[in-house]
Amino acid sequence: MRGSLLVDHIGELVTNDGRDGDPLGVRRDAALLIEDGQVAWVGPARDAPAADRRVDAGGAAVLPGFVDSHAHLVFAGDRAAEFAARMAGEPYTGGGIRTTVGATRAASDDDLRATVGRLRAEMLRQGTTTVEIKSGYGLNVADEARSLRIAAEFTEDTTFLGAHVVPAEYADRPDDYVGMVCGPMLAAAAPHARWIDVFCERGAFDADHARAILACGQAAGLGVRLHANQLGPGPGVRLGVEMGAASVDHCTHLTDADIDALAGSETVATLLPGAEFSTRSPYPDARRLLDAGVTVALATDCNPGSSYTSSMPFCVALAVREMRMTPAEAVWAATAGGAAALRRTDVGRLTPGARADLIILDAPSHLHLAYRPGVPLIRQVLHNGVPR
Repeated sequence: MRGSLLVDHIGELVTNDGRDGDPLGVRRDAALLIEDGQVAWVGPARDAPAADRRVDAGGAAVLPGFVDSHAHLVFAGDRAAEFAARMAGEPYTGGGIRTTVGATRAASDDDLRATVGRLRAEMLRQGTTTVEIKSGYGLNVADEARSLRIAAEFTEDTTFLGAHVVPAEYADRPDDYVGMVCGPMLAAAAPHARWIDVFCERGAFDADHARAILACGQAAGLGVRLHANQLGPGPGVRLGVEMGAASVDHCTHLTDADIDALAGSETVATLLPGAEFSTRSPYPDARRLLDAGVTVALATDCNPGSSYTSSMPFCVALAVREMRMTPAEAVWAATAGGAAALRRTDVGRLTPGARADLIILDAPSHLHLAYRPGVPLIRQVLHNGVPR
């Protein structure tokens, strides 16, 4: 149903408009008017205009929908046993990716579509209204292309991650695999992708291979993203900055030079605390990044191996507890920060002209997302102005 919709009796409205030096742009006793799927007006509840329909927030907090800028939803199979082994003390090495590759290649389109749909619905129930979805569990021409075709049914932010790891059949021929990624695989994937990504890490792709793959993606019209510095220090972060990446993701092990490079660039550092939680690895030090002036985003890294969570509220709570972020910084990173990581200006904020993606909490303040971890606080979600 179209027409105008007024959300009123909002106790605390997070706009992310940055006014008066407050990044969250918090307004009290507010209202918000939606027309044709967009925010048309924001202001004091007493000045609210008339509308065709009304949603009463009941004094609760209203936030922009979460923007999850890093997720791997196109897969088949289960790696619960791997998780149990890590909890028993085995280190995470990234080697389990190949297990998921085998299961994904064997799955039907309908099976893969059902998994993406289930996880996307989970995310929406938990307030995620925008999500990026990567390929990366096909690792051959046909399966990477179909992964992206399926992902594109659920989001406009699709990412070609053919360079996730070198598949088993190319284990002794990594140069040949890079050639395939840059050639026929990219040609098949690019029509269905907005971004290209590489896992630049020991055991995956070195800086030279990553640079070559990203350059080919740029030449094909794709934007650059990069998995970087998850398992240890390395060249990934500075490579991402060098290539103008929209985001470098993980950023667990950073040198001062890495932070300086990020601070002097427009590249977002996307932190994925669900991965550290699920691998018992050290958490990134978000405080160092924020204090240096780096733009920080939060995302779930939802995948079947190293971070099988679809919950942005969980990641907000982890960021506050384990990464030295304030609740306000974490909420901004999970909304406006995610939008910056996707170079989107239409989401992650509740200001006139933005897409009307918002969540109504069963709580009076955004603080409760970290204050009450694990509690289902998302009372209602509006996506494109439509209650879900």
